[in-house]
Amino acid sequence: MKIATWNVNGIRAREAQLEQWLGAERPHVVCLQEIKASPDQVPAALCEMEGYWCYWHGGKGYSGVGLHVSKGLAPERPAFAHPAFDYEQRIVTVDLPAVTVASVYVPNGGKDFEAKMRFLAALEGFTRELQDRGRPLVICGDLNIARTDMDVHPKERKPRIIGQLPEERTQLERIIANGLVDTGRALEPENDQMFTWWAPWRNMRQRNIGWRLDYLLATRSIFDRVVRCTVQRDIGTSDHAPVLAEYAI
Repeated sequence: MKIATWNVNGIRAREAQLEQWLGAERPHVVCLQEIKASPDQVPAALCEMEGYWCYWHGGKGYSGVGLHVSKGLAPERPAFAHPAFDYEQRIVTVDLPAVTVASVYVPNGGKDFEAKMRFLAALEGFTRELQDRGRPLVICGDLNIARTDMDVHPKERKPRIIGQLPEERTQLERIIANGLVDTGRALEPENDQMFTWWAPWRNMRQRNIGWRLDYLLATRSIFDRVVRCTVQRDIGTSDHAPVLAEYAI
């Protein structure tokens, strides 16, 4: 099963790129964030994409998440849902036979840091609930936290900036502690050049001066079947790169 996540930073601006990428990679599950469009604004071609069930959850010009699920994986339309703590169209889940997948876009926190922390605390409760039920889970998305200093280029490390604050990192560790594994980091524990977001100026992406903000957090039983996990830094013009993992399930 190939699972991918991508903060597209505007689905309408990235329509052709998304179509091309999906055609080349054909992931079984695609989690999208920051679509910045209500369902009626999403390009028709993306709603009718051959071989996928599509679900859109967003508002005009801000936030929003989406999910594509391969019809080969789910012959009947699967159950999409939103946990009760959904805020500003920032989370959608899908229940598949082997796993629940969540597309998550955590608030940046710059305008309302307390709202970000409340969302993260609720996400912790959500992951704990699924762990208690024994339900495998993969959380995919832009969590807007660099987990450790290794996840920020040295030129960008600022200990009191949002996204690198100790309290944010502590909360992320609480989420991961609910039986999850940070797939990318677990596979490459010494890679200090693994970034997924770059500020859109001064050729930061070309120079790979970035942050790792996009994750696939998988239940241990799912991670134990991992085949690969890659950051596709050369794909698209969003300020984020897609992250794709393959699990032998």
